[in-house]
Amino acid sequence: MILEGYRDPALARKLRLEIERLAQAINDPVTLMHVCGSHEWTITHFGIRALLPENIEVRAGPGCPVCVTPAADIDAAVRLSLEGKTILTYGDMSRAKGSANSLFEARASGGDVRVVYSVHDAVKIAESEPRREHVFFGVGFETTAPATAYEILKGPPTNLTFLTSYRYVPPAVEGLATSPDLSVNGFINPGHASTVTGMRAYYPCFSRTRKPMVFSGFEPVDVLISAAMLLRQIAASKPEIENEYTRAVTWEGNVRAQAIIDRVFDRVDGYWRGVATIPASGFKIREEFQKHDTRIRFDVSETPASEQFVPQARCGDVILGKIDPPECPLYMKTCTPTSPKGPTMVSTEGTCKIWADHKILAAIRCRT
Repeated sequence: MILEGYRDPALARKLRLEIERLAQAINDPVTLMHVCGSHEWTITHFGIRALLPENIEVRAGPGCPVCVTPAADIDAAVRLSLEGKTILTYGDMSRAKGSANSLFEARASGGDVRVVYSVHDAVKIAESEPRREHVFFGVGFETTAPATAYEILKGPPTNLTFLTSYRYVPPAVEGLATSPDLSVNGFINPGHASTVTGMRAYYPCFSRTRKPMVFSGFEPVDVLISAAMLLRQIAASKPEIENEYTRAVTWEGNVRAQAIIDRVFDRVDGYWRGVATIPASGFKIREEFQKHDTRIRFDVSETPASEQFVPQARCGDVILGKIDPPECPLYMKTCTPTSPKGPTMVSTEGTCKIWADHKILAAIRCRT
């Protein structure tokens, strides 16, 4: 199979030697950041951080859609479920707490909350139950937004509305690149989202920040190649925007998916939980489709500018890559995969959940 080479130990060893050579040439500490939960899973599962030289650090940025979904949106879905609406959403999203409760807890209190695998499943359920009001709670990045936009364009059943909390990644990367608190030297850009946006969507950010960027696949060798590509740029002081994931990502991206998104959604400022309100990073259903918009039909308020996590939780710092999960005082004490207190311990793409599943408890590389 074509992917076998991307797990080739011999090739990984060669890449490790090349990364060590480049790290020695650079000498100074280097911080790389990815913005994708799938990348974090690969990096953690295959122990890639342990292969890197001491002066090279890889941080996990806000690449988990459940983690950055505003608590106010979760609260709205909880309220609607307890008012008799059927909430249809993904499994991880049902377990993330808002300001007080999760949808899973709302179901235990009598709310009608059901897990679906796709927005099309939500459409079929609403069609089969015409006397009930249904709400599809859609979260994710530009990867999942096109499917919802497509269903809205097709004309969903009148008893189905859409509570959308989609976020657009390129403006977030620019915010991370310009943050003085993070001092990121280069980015491993998300592979899945970039199949939709293409590399072109990130070029304005690259032009303004001149931070090296590489679009990466998800196999361990993909990540090692991407790290080596970034280090070559840094060693040569020649920042570029490069594509390692050529088997999926193109410069233009999926133009048809982009057109469908633009037909249904306006881009607006979007609040990322634990991060900030980021300009032009949110998707709002356009006025001509407002009859399908849960916020309009059921008077759902706008997301506030800031939200708190449970006391002592440092979810925001984990989401931003400021700390590793074991640096949170709740990690694997009161906050565990079976009893999560924050969203980063809920989702399969959450950094805390990934680290906990791999039993990484205390191996923290000190940051200076």
